[in-house]
Amino acid sequence: MNKALEDMLRAYQPVTPQDWLQATREVVQEIALLGFWRSGFFENAAFYGGTALRIFHGLQRFSEDLDFSLLDRTDSVRLDSALAHVKTELAAWGFSFETEAKVSDAETRIESAFLKGNTRINLLNIGVGEELSRNFPDNQKITIKLELETNTPPHALTEVKTHLLPTPFQVRLYDLPSLFAGKLHALLFRNWKSRVKGRDFYDFVWYISRDVPVNLPHVEARIKESGNLDIEKLDIKTLRTLLEQRFKTVDINAAAEEVRPFLRDTRELALWSEAFFIGLVDRGIRST
Repeated sequence: MNKALEDMLRAYQPVTPQDWLQATREVVQEIALLGFWRSGFFENAAFYGGTALRIFHGLQRFSEDLDFSLLDRTDSVRLDSALAHVKTELAAWGFSFETEAKVSDAETRIESAFLKGNTRINLLNIGVGEELSRNFPDNQKITIKLELETNTPPHALTEVKTHLLPTPFQVRLYDLPSLFAGKLHALLFRNWKSRVKGRDFYDFVWYISRDVPVNLPHVEARIKESGNLDIEKLDIKTLRTLLEQRFKTVDINAAAEEVRPFLRDTRELALWSEAFFIGLVDRGIRST
């Protein structure tokens, strides 16, 4: 196995076949970011979302998608302009993945694409071993969704961070207050049909625990852009009220069960309750 890949996988301390699958998926995500960087993608776009938190800030939950946002909605860069570089980069490190672009969603103005690779073949390609690979069906695929937000709401701030493995490269991403702003908008208004996305609630706890302030103008811009709420001006008091109302009406147990498969240590979920989350609102919501 390539030494850099070995070091990346070792960081996850995989034991079970599921551990190895998740570790491999997340290593593929990191190498995909390297491909995006080589393409020049981060000159026009920023990385954000839960995977950005995991890779660059140590969020302790597994993640599935790579989410990006244009720095300026007038920019012409698109996902498909970088996909060939991503596929080439993955192949250079022993992975066999196909790229599949989707038609842009005209309503949300979000472009989507997928990376898809056979689980067994990719585990064997990187030297994991036949015995482990036999735990997965022949037709099972590792699928990673890529999304690019093209109607970027204003006021987000970005920073450039260096990632050292599998080789040093740099990624432009939202700074923490702007990431928190996007997460609060998702927590309040994400439309996931009848299900609750518990990962939003888990990330909310992470931000509060690290005393991250909120980029309030960016939350306001996202609310106005999405049309979720008719507001003239958003202040911290109003934001706190919205969050408290959300926590009073959502099924907290359903949120906990949704995020459970993405955590190695699920003991903290026993603390989740309406009172727990409302207490965090009072304790930690403040603006930059």
